[in-house]
Amino acid sequence: MALKPTSCKEAIQRWEEKNGKQAKDEKEIILSFQWPPIEKMDNSLSTLVKVEKLSLSTNMIEKISGINALKNLKILSLSRNYIKTFSGLEAIGDTLEQLWISYNMIEKIKGVNALKALKVLYMGNNLVKDWSEFNRLQDIPNLEDLIFNGNPLAENNDPDVYRTHVINKLPNLKKLDSVPVV
Repeated sequence: MALKPTSCKEAIQRWEEKNGKQAKDEKEIILSFQWPPIEKMDNSLSTLVKVEKLSLSTNMIEKISGINALKNLKILSLSRNYIKTFSGLEAIGDTLEQLWISYNMIEKIKGVNALKALKVLYMGNNLVKDWSEFNRLQDIPNLEDLIFNGNPLAENNDPDVYRTHVINKLPNLKKLDSVPVV
């Protein structure tokens, strides 16, 4: 018998029971490792109006949604899911400073230009294989810290050539794949 996926509403209720707090008043909410896993981000996330750091890592989420009301969100962790695109982040593009989205299924980087405040992008171990897609990262004006290793683009190029190329494309980077840019 297949288990019904956990809804975001159920995950929030579990979090409140476990922590003895109202999620709507909290700045950090961790809904990672739900069992059964969350498959859909839904509008119950919009109740988390004060949240600054939200983690939904290690679930089975396929697309980003339900976060348009999270105007205080600075850090969003979606690593280890089944996310394929950046769409769904547009409404929080002016406030989101860190996006942790490693170990997903992202091949196309379309839509990152909405992330005006983004400083940290951890997107290692995805499926990006073309420089033409990588070049879209140039549309993120404040990007300082990028993790990109584990993508075919990084793995299929000589490490020094890859690193030099990335640094030339993204001159504001201070850190690439956890190594300071000097």
